[in-house]
Parts: sequence; C-alpha cells; structure tokens
Amino acid sequence: MSKYNYIGSNVTIMVKSMAKSIKFYTETLGLPLKVRHSSHWAEIDAGGLIIGLHPFVKTKKIIRGDNMTIGLEVDDFETAIQKLEQKGIQFDIQKAGVVLAYFNDPDDNVLYLFQHKSKSQKKH
Repeated sequence: MSKYNYIGSNVTIMVKSMAKSIKFYTETLGLPLKVRHSSHWAEIDAGGLIIGLHPFVKTKKIIRGDNMTIGLEVDDFETAIQKLEQKGIQFDIQKAGVVLAYFNDPDDNVLYLFQHKSKSQKKH
C-alpha cells in the first residue's frame, strides 16, 4: 500500500465581497495576506492555518454565516480583545478550560480568539 503525506491545508470561506473580507482579515485582524488571485481567491495566513477566501458561487446553495468556526489562538488575550474592540469587533466572552471570545466576520461566519486559562490573566 502506498503512503502519502499531507503537505498543507486550509479552511475555505465563501464570501460576498473579496475586498471587504480581505480588508477585515488583514487590516482589522492583522493577519498577513499570503496570496491573492484578483477577485477569485485569496489566502490569509493565520499562524499555521490558511484561511482561503472564495467568492460565493451563484449556482451553489451557501448558508450565510454560522456554518463553521475558526479559532485564532493569541498569546495575550486581554490585549487582543482590547485592540480588536477598538476596531469595532464585538465579543461574546466565555470562560472554560480556555477563555474564548466569539465574533463574526463580514459574512457572519463565527470566529473566536482563545487562550488557555493557565496563560491568561483571567481579568476579562
């Protein structure tokens, strides 16, 4: 039996506006743009996860928002929350074994910041 290795992966998000989504992920969240192919495809580097942005395909039924989540681990939860709130992000913060802060992108997809409780300042 032959063996193969996975050499990469991404999560693809169907977006209404490439320009608006790229601006959100790069300028608002501060993630680097890895590649962009006009308005057909873009890749955002989320520190080990590639977020692929693709325009909605009119012939396919896509449920807008709330059909997946992307977690972005941060090293300083409190600072990340503060800086993103200054950029207009609204959070739903939950604390369990990790602290979580849920928010939405321009297409209402759910994302969240997280930090393990042992690393967080437990203030928020």
